[in-house]
Amino acid sequence: MTTENEQLMEKAAGLRRDILLMNHAAGSGHPGGSLSAADVVACLFFSEMKLDAENPDWEERDRFVLSKGHACPVLYAALAEKGYFSRDEYQKLRKTGGMLQGHPDRLKTPGVEFNSGSLGQGFSAAIGMALGGKRSGRSYRVYALLGDGELDEGQVWEGFMFAAHHNLDNLCAFIDYNKLQSDDYNENIMNLEPLADKLRAFNWHVIEIDGHNTEEILSALAEARSVGGRPTVVIAHTVKGRGVSFMENHPRWHGSLAPSPEELEIALDELKGGGRIC
Repeated sequence: MTTENEQLMEKAAGLRRDILLMNHAAGSGHPGGSLSAADVVACLFFSEMKLDAENPDWEERDRFVLSKGHACPVLYAALAEKGYFSRDEYQKLRKTGGMLQGHPDRLKTPGVEFNSGSLGQGFSAAIGMALGGKRSGRSYRVYALLGDGELDEGQVWEGFMFAAHHNLDNLCAFIDYNKLQSDDYNENIMNLEPLADKLRAFNWHVIEIDGHNTEEILSALAEARSVGGRPTVVIAHTVKGRGVSFMENHPRWHGSLAPSPEELEIALDELKGGGRIC
């Protein structure tokens, strides 16, 4: 009998396979930061959050906002696995008229909560959802996933200050800390360290984990639920391009590239998954 952690690891592997398949079909996209976030997204969608694909607008659903909207393939893969739409839609990723746009669009894609992509704005929307939930007496929780390069945006730090001021303990933010952004390593663009100390100074409850360890992710989520009076931020240390040897820790796979047919075969083999090549 498989354990929950083993099931979640397999879910994450499935998300990674789907990310590559749709990225290849589109001929472009953002594979690196999608792959790095797969374990966190798997734990959220298949263990943590209250969701109902048959009723996407259920008032008591938990909210997930992908603030780093360019990594939408990981969100689309999770939504398809949850039954919000068919995997056939992967063929139309980033295509005019398709359901799956290059950045999330709540008017086109069931399960998407916010049209993110302009970095920093998704986090602000998640904070607003959490504040709204508090004021309306709703029981739902809000989860936001930010990129580490996104933390270069001043709007993000205004959000950290605002959420703590309003004691939003129904809000849990994850930082996909893969140490790379679109052009280079973070430390060469805008050094974030000491990141945990900065976030504590903003009066957030801070947890640091291995963002590819499902046990640690689930433990962090349980801890976040137990915290009262302030929001929680989980610094998830990850590897950009996780699971695909030639993509890992390589800035060129942040965006715009897609694997060739030969690269796709290698990647799927490394992820121990087959699947129909788009």
